[in-house]
Amino acid sequence: MIAQIAQLREEALKAVESTKDLPALESLRVRYLGRSGSVTLLSAQMKEVPKSEKASVGKALNALRTDVTTALESALARLKEEAERKALSGVDLTLPGIPLSEGGMHPLTQLIDRAVQIFRRLGFAIADGPDIETEWHCFDALNTPEDHPARNEQDTFYLPDGRLMRAHTSTVQIRTMVSHPPPIRVIAPGAAYRRDEVDATHLAQFTQMEGLCVAPGIALSDLKGTIEFFFRELFGETTKIRFRPHFFPFTEPSYEIDILSDDLGGEWMELAGCGMVDPMVFEAVNTHRGDRAYDPDEVSGFAFGFGLDRLAMNLCKVSDIRMLTENDVRFLQSHAFKN
Repeated sequence: MIAQIAQLREEALKAVESTKDLPALESLRVRYLGRSGSVTLLSAQMKEVPKSEKASVGKALNALRTDVTTALESALARLKEEAERKALSGVDLTLPGIPLSEGGMHPLTQLIDRAVQIFRRLGFAIADGPDIETEWHCFDALNTPEDHPARNEQDTFYLPDGRLMRAHTSTVQIRTMVSHPPPIRVIAPGAAYRRDEVDATHLAQFTQMEGLCVAPGIALSDLKGTIEFFFRELFGETTKIRFRPHFFPFTEPSYEIDILSDDLGGEWMELAGCGMVDPMVFEAVNTHRGDRAYDPDEVSGFAFGFGLDRLAMNLCKVSDIRMLTENDVRFLQSHAFKN
C-alpha cells in the first residue's frame, strides 16, 4: 500500500508539473482528487489495511492528498500568471489613456443644498414623507373639498386602491403635525406629481420645497421676514420681493410671492405661494391626533411652497425644463448653479 501511494504521488506531481493550460489542470484535479479520483479510491482501501499498518498508511495518504493539492494550487497560480502575461503582451503601455469626461452636480441638487443651508440658519429641520399618499393627507386635511379641481382624476395620478401620487409636499407638513406637537419648524423638499402635459415648462414629476412653522404667537410678520431673508440670501441683498393677495384652501390670508432680481432676468417673476395656516387645517389635524395640540386659539403658523425646477431653470439659463431630466453629461458640464 505504501508503494502504491509513492507511485501515485510521483505520477500525479509529474502530470501536474507538465500541464500547459487551465482546462487540462482541472481534468487532473478531477482525475486525482475527485469523487472517483485515484487518491480517493486509494483512501477507500484503508478498511483492508491491517490494523498494525493503519497509522503509517493513513499518514502517507494524508501526505499524498496534501502534496497533490499543493501542486495543483501552485500550477493554477502559474498558469493564471502566464495567461495574464500573454494577454498583456500585445498592449503598448506607453500609449496615452482615454480621458474620462467630468460632469458636475445637477442644478436641482445644488439648489436644494443651498436652500436647505439657508433655512437651517433659521432653525428649520428637514421633514420627509411618502410619495404615495392618501386623499386625507393630500386634500381633506388641507381643507380642500371633494369638488375642488385638484381632486379630479385628470389632474392627479390615482392608484387602483384609491391612493394617489402626492400633488404637493404639503402632505409632509400634515404628517409632521400629526406625529409631533408644536412648536415645529420644518421644510419638505421632494418630488410632487401632477398630470400636466410635458412640454418646455411642465413635467409630470417636479420638485417642490414647502415649509411650515407653528408655535404660539406666530404672526404674518414672521412669514414675511422668513421669505424675504430666504430669497435675499439666495439672490442677493438687492432682490425685491412683493406679496400679492391670493387664495389657497389651506391658508388664510394667502399670498403669491413675486421676485425681481438680475439673476432672474430683471423682471418680476412669480415664484412661490404662502400664507397663515387656516384654522380648519389645525382642526383636521386635531381630529386625527385625538387631542387639542393644535388648538387654533392657542397656536398659529405659516406655510409656504415653491417649485425648484423653474427656479433652477432661471438661475442656470435653461430654456427647456426637460433638460433637467435627460442625464446628459454635457448639460451638467455647462450649467452650474450660481451661488
